[in-house]
Amino acid sequence: MEDKITIIEGPPPTFEAVADGWVSGLNESARFGHIAVTRLRTFNGPSLVERCYRAWHQQQNIHLEFRTSDGLESEAPIVAARSVEVEEGHLLILWVRLADDEVQFDLEFDDDASDDNDDEPDDIDGIDDFDFPDPL
Repeated sequence: MEDKITIIEGPPPTFEAVADGWVSGLNESARFGHIAVTRLRTFNGPSLVERCYRAWHQQQNIHLEFRTSDGLESEAPIVAARSVEVEEGHLLILWVRLADDEVQFDLEFDDDASDDNDDEPDDIDGIDDFDFPDPL
């Protein structure tokens, strides 16, 4: 039997792509997917994390069950969990594996972030104007 953490009320969770290097170690499965993080407010964050640890210790899967924005039920395997206490209560941070067909990317561009010198190339390596030695 697979265990679940179910979101009963509230809006659908928002998933954010994760670019941290340690996350690639979480993606060990027969099917490659994308690891995303979501943050959920809860009354019992530490007990939900404990539930994840118990399932993993018994080599069982645990899923996040939620409704999508169109009202359909969906599940995502939880691959890591953490609980943090904040002023409003507990914050449950879950890393989940999303299949390729479940991932939608929202790209945001900041048009106001323009340089004063648009004619000069950007300094991408952090080294300003390196003087190369003259060829022999």
